[in-house]
Amino acid sequence: MKLLIINPNISQSVTDLIAAEAQRSASSDTQLTLRTAAFGVAYIETRAEAAVGAYATLNELAEHYTGHDAAIIAAFGDPGLEAAREMLPIPVVGLTESALMSAAMLGGRIGIVAISRRIRAWYSETVDRYGMASRLASIRCLDEPLPNIGSVQQDKGEQLVALCEAAVREDGADVLIIAGAPLAGLARSVAERIPVPVVDGVSCAVHQAELLARLNSHKATAGSYAAPPEKNWTGLSPALGLLIGRQRIS
Repeated sequence: MKLLIINPNISQSVTDLIAAEAQRSASSDTQLTLRTAAFGVAYIETRAEAAVGAYATLNELAEHYTGHDAAIIAAFGDPGLEAAREMLPIPVVGLTESALMSAAMLGGRIGIVAISRRIRAWYSETVDRYGMASRLASIRCLDEPLPNIGSVQQDKGEQLVALCEAAVREDGADVLIIAGAPLAGLARSVAERIPVPVVDGVSCAVHQAELLARLNSHKATAGSYAAPPEKNWTGLSPALGLLIGRQRIS
């Protein structure tokens, strides 16, 4: 099996964290291809940044999906996920949806621990979009600048554990999601210190992608996830244009 994993952020250090956790989680016969967004921001916090990340992600998916059995959008908030499911013939999963669906099978009320206060609105809207708002106990987050996104686990590890403990003690969380690609692997390393199950978006997404690939479901040819209708296009990369419009205006 081959999985394509796209980091919608431009930080190679974050891609390295994603790769390490994905490799630990993947089946022994699964091959991974990691790609980092060619343009955008160091890490996504806002709706505007997510929109840019979605476009960068769609470009990477269009260029590199051939030969893969499933794809993963490796940023919490899943920028571009629904659009990718429309245009690609292979399953596509995101960190948020995979973590939420996995967490929902481990407990009732779900707490999310994140890296930035500004990110809370986007995360909250994403949870609601997936129909899980009634299960959300809280979103707790760091509240200070992050000078090095690749080392946030080392720099802020104890603060993140304290946020996890507070989400359980004060918010009633039955299960926790440690959110965001920069925190990939942290759930694994602190699980024994937290009194409820803790899940990681990258590991959940890898397992979900493998499952969907093995189910071998057919691509929708009707409904809202059918391929986009044919139309003229310009200004897109050739690979993306072929998937979205199929006919270029010269």
